[in-house]
Amino acid sequence: MDHPTPIDPRAEAVYAPDRMGKATLFRSERLLVGLNAFEPGQEHALHAHAGMDKLYHVIEGEGLFLLEGREEPMRAGTLLVAPEGVPHGIRNTGPGRLLVLAVLAPAP
Repeated sequence: MDHPTPIDPRAEAVYAPDRMGKATLFRSERLLVGLNAFEPGQEHALHAHAGMDKLYHVIEGEGLFLLEGREEPMRAGTLLVAPEGVPHGIRNTGPGRLLVLAVLAPAP
């Protein structure tokens, strides 16, 4: 994909029946912009990144942000910042698909 290019993330989403789907929209040494796509019931387990900050922005659907010791509801329009070293994850608890934009800096 050439950049700068307007992107409709929903058109780039990759869903898989057995695990979270991933798609990369942009990657450089400084930034990774990707999509995490969840069917109902799927999750991305609690994890942390060394040396990287992560931003999640929910595009469509609903579910839970998994955080150390708690869960926070998410729905379209919700944003979460997970600084370097802070455990985070996602679970689709809704009846439909969940699509989340993920931005990591610097890129892994």
